[in-house]
Formats: sequence, structure tokens, C-alpha cells
Amino acid sequence: MTTRRQIMAAMAGGILASQMAAFETAAQPRIRKPARLQAGDRVGIVAPASPVDGESDIARAEEAIRALGLDPIRGANVNRQFGYLAGGDHARAADINAMFADNNIKALFALRGGWGAARILPYLDWDAIRANPKLLVGYSDITALHMAIQTKCGFATIHGPNATSSWWENSENSFRSLAFDAGTPALGRPPLPPGSLPDLQPPDGEPEIEKAEPAWPKLTIGVGKARGTLLGGNLTVLNALVGTGWLPDFKGAILFLEDIDEAEYRIDRMLTQLGQAGILRQLSGFVFGQCTRCSNRDPDVPGSFSLEAVLQQKIAPLGIPAFTGANFGHVRNQYCIPVGVAAEIDADAGTITMLEPVVA
Repeated sequence: MTTRRQIMAAMAGGILASQMAAFETAAQPRIRKPARLQAGDRVGIVAPASPVDGESDIARAEEAIRALGLDPIRGANVNRQFGYLAGGDHARAADINAMFADNNIKALFALRGGWGAARILPYLDWDAIRANPKLLVGYSDITALHMAIQTKCGFATIHGPNATSSWWENSENSFRSLAFDAGTPALGRPPLPPGSLPDLQPPDGEPEIEKAEPAWPKLTIGVGKARGTLLGGNLTVLNALVGTGWLPDFKGAILFLEDIDEAEYRIDRMLTQLGQAGILRQLSGFVFGQCTRCSNRDPDVPGSFSLEAVLQQKIAPLGIPAFTGANFGHVRNQYCIPVGVAAEIDADAGTITMLEPVVA
């Protein structure tokens, strides 16, 4: 015969189990993946940061998107300019909110980077974005949006060329594999033999770079393989988000970084900040892509550090698999790198391999 005490204990246990299940659901919500793209899909073009250089830039971006088999739809405010921004903060945010809320829009492409994406984060409709997961594509200053989407929503995005960038073979092929085919490609290995010269991508809005720089050699900082969630983007932009509440949890993550026009001491300063903020020690792996025009060393000044030396000093003591020289960043023919998906890096081979699809 069941006693009253046993009944009360069973009820308490059931309530506790329900509470624990609710807590686990709240703490680890089930995130829907963005839908895979199909030929003819409508995609939004938005300007979250700096302005484009007139109608010709927008038309060039639309041409690039059509070449991917997609139908570009302009945000209402992409032609605006407000100082060094592509319109006011609320206007830039409104375009992103509208694109995520529109069921006919299947993905978003940022026109360019520069500066300004972080300014609009408080004005985005995070409930609507979370309810309508879509691929966001872009890099450089768009890192702020990639990180905030991971923090607030948790679905995958793509660190790849902006719409006004050049879409070369590696960029297009890796994008198609990730976004159209739900593939899990191996990325990151430099596409050119050691010592050859890459075709550099000019910074957004700047003239073509006339003189190529030597490609970063693949440098193994820590040997072996590591698995974790890919998080990262532009070092300067990510570093500026420390302490803001827009950065996701880096526990067990693989951090990937790139940058442009930053001297060695500034890279040192930013990595020091990430280290002292407790981010670096949480990582399972680390990849540094290309750092375009990132040398300010004077060979006649004693005590100067190379960028490779800075990375060795900051990353090697972590004791994790880590390498440099992967082909992403401000270079042409960069690979598209997913943000927010499980991956494995092989520091010895210099590769990044997806362990799950980016899209459903």
C-alpha cells in the first residue's frame, strides 16, 4: 500500500524533475539552424557599418550575389550616409530587423565593413532574429554582428566576403558547400605554395592594393587536433566587445582571428586584453588567418618583435593546438568560415574541418 509520505515524495520528485527540465531548456535552448539556400532565393543586402561608394558599389554587390544564383533585395536605407556611417544607427538597424522579419528573405549579406556594426546592437530586435534564423554573411566589422548573434540567438553565421568584396574560387566554392549543400568541408589550408604572393583584397572602400605582400607562412604554435565551436573574426572588433555583454561564452571554443593595418604592438595589446579578460585560457584551439599590412617593425630598433613572435608569446603557453596562415581575412580568395558550429582543427596540417552542417 502506498503511504501518504511516498505520494508526497513522488510529487516532490516530479516537481523537481519538471523544474530541472525547465532550467535545462532555458539554459540550453534548442537552436534551429538557418535553412539551406536554393537557387533563386531572395537575400537581403544591408549596410550595418560604413557607407558604400555610391550606386556603383551597390550594383557591383548585386551582380556578385546574382552570380551566386541568388536574388538580391536592397534594404531601404543602404544608400544613406551619416558621417562615416551608412546612415543613422536606427536606420541601419531597421534594415536588419526588416530582413529577419521578412519570410521571403532567406539570408543577409553585408555590403561592407569599416565601422559601425557595434553601434546598432542595442537597436536590433533580438526576439525576431532568434525566431527567424538566417545566414548572415560578411567579415571585418561585421564580426560585431556575428558575435552578438551567437550571444543572443545561437544560430550559425558565415564569416566570408562582404557583398562588395571579390568572390573568387575559394570563397564561392566554400560558400556553396556551406550554405547550399549543407556540407562539412575542410578549410583553412593556404591555397598557394609557401613563399608565393597572394592576391590581396583591398580594405573596404579603399583603392586596389598595388603591391602584394608575402603570404603568412603556416606556423604551428601548438601541435595536435582540437574540437570546439568556431568563434571569432576580426581581432580589433572582437577585442572592442570585451566587457560589453555582446561576446558569447568561449569555454571550449576554437577562436579564429584576422586583422589588417595593425602593428605588432597593437596585436600584442589586444591579445593581452583577451588573455587578461580570461578568454584565451578557455579555448580548446586557436587559428590566426591573414594579417594584411600588419608589420610596423623597424629593423634598426633593438627589441622589436615580429608578429609571429607575439603570437608565440601569447598563445603557445596555453598549451592548445594552434596555427597561423589560414586563408581568411583581408585577402582575395579567402575561405568562408562558419561561426557558431562544431569543428576540428589540425594544427599540424593547418586545416579546419566542420563537424556539423551550418544549415538545415
